[in-house]
Amino acid sequence: MTVHREVIRAIERAPEGPGIGAFFDFDGTLIAGFSATVFLKEQLRRGEVSPYEFLELLSAATQFSMGGVGFSGLMTTAAQFMRGVRESDYIDFGEELFEQQISRKVYPESRALVRAHQARGHTVAIISSATPYQVKPMARDLDIEHVVCSRYEVEDGVFTGGIVRPLCFGPGKVQAAEDLAERFGIDLDESFFYTDSDDDIELMERVGRPQPLNPNTKLTEIAEREGWPIRRFKSRGQPHIIDYVRSLAATVSLVPSAVAGIPIWALTGSRREARNFATSLFADVSSALIGLKLVVRGEQHLWSRRPAVFVFNHQSKADVVIMARLLRRDIAGVGKKEIKDIPLIGKTMELAGTVFIDRANSSSAIDAMQPLVDAMRNAGKSVVIAPEGTRTISPRLAPFKKGAFHLAIQAGVPMVPVVVHNAGDVAPKGDFVFRPATVEVDVLPPIDTSNWRSETIEEHVAEVRAMFQRTLGQEERRAA
Repeated sequence: MTVHREVIRAIERAPEGPGIGAFFDFDGTLIAGFSATVFLKEQLRRGEVSPYEFLELLSAATQFSMGGVGFSGLMTTAAQFMRGVRESDYIDFGEELFEQQISRKVYPESRALVRAHQARGHTVAIISSATPYQVKPMARDLDIEHVVCSRYEVEDGVFTGGIVRPLCFGPGKVQAAEDLAERFGIDLDESFFYTDSDDDIELMERVGRPQPLNPNTKLTEIAEREGWPIRRFKSRGQPHIIDYVRSLAATVSLVPSAVAGIPIWALTGSRREARNFATSLFADVSSALIGLKLVVRGEQHLWSRRPAVFVFNHQSKADVVIMARLLRRDIAGVGKKEIKDIPLIGKTMELAGTVFIDRANSSSAIDAMQPLVDAMRNAGKSVVIAPEGTRTISPRLAPFKKGAFHLAIQAGVPMVPVVVHNAGDVAPKGDFVFRPATVEVDVLPPIDTSNWRSETIEEHVAEVRAMFQRTLGQEERRAA
């Protein structure tokens, strides 16, 4: 990828190999905000933390921030409320919160930093004062093998209410880095450490390449004095009012774009040309409102073999805009049936030729897609569909369903893979707000499906998915 080239430039100039460490703090560095806040709010919402317990935890956090109590005291207070909870239940809770909330908080630029270090063969680790229940799901998603955290004490699978010392805070982070260095032969004088907080000053001073990332006021002062490079990312965090306004305008622009096509239909009698005009207008207007830019490689493959089944990996609601902007005309799409119930937008998409399917009912979904086969055979239209079936929470590719492949076989048309690298930068799953971003897309050559058969469809699914994996650089990754 070239989108975050400026962010990773220093890494590309660094020596290669596992002897270079790349250590990341978690809260405020890899993700925007604090994961502990997410956990506490959800526990309060579920009634798992009483108002009294919440106030006690809030008091401890306030005292910690003002220097009245150390990190050990804060962790001790938090651990007391975990007494008697099964660790396996809390692991599941952490996974659930990662899926629903924390995954969309990761900075795209931080993800790029991690991948750049991995590409150089560096030993990448998260060294965080947070607990593994907050950190490990994200580490797995980022393919980070080494995680050093603060831990609650567990006996027989149940939290005791105590903490495991030493905690991973202050000098404890230095010890964690030195332990990793001893185990893996890392030269700390050539290693990187990324953090947002002056709480980590000991480790910042221990490594040779300190990297202040979204630094707080005190760390900013230290970094400016020491001449350390400062980076601030604005791609995540609390949106402003104007961001909500832009996002709402981009979403509803589908309706006026469709209305703008009505005069063409009325004056020419061509419903098809009216749809094409509306699709292209929506793509351009919504892109401008979002601040969406595309870097497209293999653009000629969008037009070389039509009609076709265009398949794309689905990370974001922005994919609708991206695919409309790429394909422009003579297309029909597939959407989940819930979209049909959205006022105005659902009806507009239906009139534009979108087929809505019930993902929970595979037999009805197959029947519902028959009009798409007819559209390709009789009207020369192409179909755009996401074989994953739903949005993923990260660029990691999910398993492919067979519907798109059956469509290509039945219609006798080629399949064109459209690999979208980073649509989640615009709007990760679960976010309403669109954020300005540049998205990279690779359009692969059309695949001849004339020799495909239903009996061998599993092979074709695996072959096409492998193409996506190679293009995304995920050959070694397991499907989520």
